Amino acid sequence: ASIVAKVTRDRIMEKLDHDYPQYGFAKHKGYGTKEHLDAIRKYGPCEIHRRSFRMPRIGSPDRD
Repeated sequence: ASIVAKVTRDRIMEKLDHDYPQYGFAKHKGYGTKEHLDAIRKYGPCEIHRRSFRMPRIGSPDRD
C-alpha cells in the first residue's frame, strides 16, 4: 500500500509541476529539500502548500 501511495503522490506532483514550475515539484516530489524550501522563500507558498507548515529557520538543524 505504501508503494502505491508513493507512486500516486509522485504522479500528482509531476502534474502540479506543470501548474507551478517555479517550485520544482517534479524533481523533489514535495519533500522539504533545500531547493523546495528556497523556492518557497523566493516565491512564497502557492495554493497547494499547507498553511500549517512552518518554515525552518536558515541555519537550523531542520533545514536539510
